[in-house]
Amino acid sequence: MLLAIDIGNTNITFGVFEGERIKTTWRVSTAIHRTSDEYANLILSLMERQGITAKQIKDVVICSVVPPLLIIFYEVCMHYLKKSPLIVEAGVKTGIRIDMDNPREVGPDRIVNAVAAHQLYGGPVIVIDMGTATTLDVVSKDGRYIGGAIAPGIIISLEALFTRTAVLPRIELALPKKAIGRNTIAAMQSGIVFGYIGLIEGLVSRIQSELEEKAKVVAAGGLATLIVDASNIINIVNADLTLVGLRMIWELNRG
Repeated sequence: MLLAIDIGNTNITFGVFEGERIKTTWRVSTAIHRTSDEYANLILSLMERQGITAKQIKDVVICSVVPPLLIIFYEVCMHYLKKSPLIVEAGVKTGIRIDMDNPREVGPDRIVNAVAAHQLYGGPVIVIDMGTATTLDVVSKDGRYIGGAIAPGIIISLEALFTRTAVLPRIELALPKKAIGRNTIAAMQSGIVFGYIGLIEGLVSRIQSELEEKAKVVAAGGLATLIVDASNIINIVNADLTLVGLRMIWELNRG
């Protein structure tokens, strides 16, 4: 079995693969102050619940946008899983060319998403990932990562409304029925959800106009359903896109 780990600023997602099939996934909150022992206990407990032992994990692949946790998870892999993980970083084979001014600036999670989307759906393709940041990544028809856009994430904006204002409450992130909110909560939900849908639709429209042919639009991450339910701009939703991309990169680099 292969253990794929996606370390994000808000959540860490784990996926266990049997061949190309995802056997199980877990998502936990990112906690930068947890020790390697604490993370190891968490991972082993989650695996045990699914009947998976440490010995069954034959390899590990990791991408991280939180540098301090990369060291922690390396220790977890070496000491508890007895495996040296493949870390997605400069020099790792990805199967796509990074056609950017400075390729080293591109986050590994964005590269992983681009790899998965291009292999699964062809190109050109636009990947939308609504995490701590909302990112749009573009891969050309011939498999070049050519850039994209980065905006503050929907959760960041939602928290900012609560923490930076005196009277606005913390609210549930849900799709409102109408754009015209009849109360404060409905108005906040409208502004956040429909506002972000407008942001994404506008960016996708501009990107499409800059490409020579129409691109598929793929949404990744748990918040993708918010867009799908209120917009027809998304062609494909794949909540496991990053994990699948990690497995693909591992396949390219093993042996």
